[in-house]
Amino acid sequence: MTLNVWTRWPSREALGRVGISRARRFLALFARLLVLGMLLWGVFTGSHVHGWAAAGAAVGLLAAALASWAFFRTTLDHRLRPSLALVAALMAIGAVAQLTGFRVPALVLWCGCAVVSLERLPLAAALPVASAALATYAAVDSDPWLTTAATTAGLALAGYVLRLDAEAQGQAQRLLVQERAARAAEAESAALAERARIAREIHDVLAHSLSAQLVHLEAARLLIERGADREQILQRVVAARGMARDGLSETRQALSALRGELTPLEDFLNGLVGMNDGAEVTVTGERRPLPAEASQTVRRVAQEALTNVRKHAPGARVRVRLEYGEHHVTLAVRDMGGTPGELTEAGGGYGLLGMRERAELLGGSLEAGPHEEGFAVTLKVPV
Repeated sequence: MTLNVWTRWPSREALGRVGISRARRFLALFARLLVLGMLLWGVFTGSHVHGWAAAGAAVGLLAAALASWAFFRTTLDHRLRPSLALVAALMAIGAVAQLTGFRVPALVLWCGCAVVSLERLPLAAALPVASAALATYAAVDSDPWLTTAATTAGLALAGYVLRLDAEAQGQAQRLLVQERAARAAEAESAALAERARIAREIHDVLAHSLSAQLVHLEAARLLIERGADREQILQRVVAARGMARDGLSETRQALSALRGELTPLEDFLNGLVGMNDGAEVTVTGERRPLPAEASQTVRRVAQEALTNVRKHAPGARVRVRLEYGEHHVTLAVRDMGGTPGELTEAGGGYGLLGMRERAELLGGSLEAGPHEEGFAVTLKVPV
């Protein structure tokens, strides 16, 4: 961990400009212009600046500007050797400026090298570079030693504070990117879940409707094979047509439910058992609106259970009990015997499996099996 702290580069987010506010960019530009102004003032206010000296000063200033720009690019790309070479070139330009009488530009370059090294280089490389730059500055500076020491310490502190501030800015930028990615993933997950819910609703409606039609059509086929009279066969075909019409109605109800337009659950169950002779419904507990998913699950399980009764035990008395608990709602559908239907051996399909999966998606449970008088389906879902 210690090695990582000393050799770690500041992040690209910290070294770049992405996420930096307009005010901070303006402040950074102002600081650069101030430094450039100090360099220009130091170069062109000396009495010895004329002729070739002025040309040399302009070339040195241009070289320092290009080296500074290249240093910012190489540190952004985390390239250590080119970055060290460029900061060494800047310090050398400062040394040449000092030897040729341009004292102020030399001091500005050395101070700048110290600050940007602490801000943009790994600490293992930044500390030696900053120490060399500040030591050179202190050796050449003509101010009292206390002032020079305070300036040197202040520059070192400023460089490190700028580093910490850039790291904090970079961390905030990374967290923002991660949060946006998490929100996008959450939105995509919600969309997929909604699509799955819609597909499940339509599948359950069609499975129920087609299963009921299959009961009557298969019965009609068996009647035809046995040579039954026309009226019996027609009765089954008409019943299948009625189931198709009911299936369309249920599909419309499912679409309405997906839009949040649910009829009261008690009314739905009363209407459902009204289509079955010998069926009755009982509601206990404090009645209250249920979440859409829980309400739809109760409806689909009731439909599937009653379809199975018509298929496997036609004519059996059916008791539907809906119980509102404090934290759960329970639906129990029980048939009281009855004679095996013509389609008992036609195949059970996947109705019970689908009901159980639907309940488990909500954290509930479903039990189905024979009891002392017939068959029972018990659904329990949290609300």
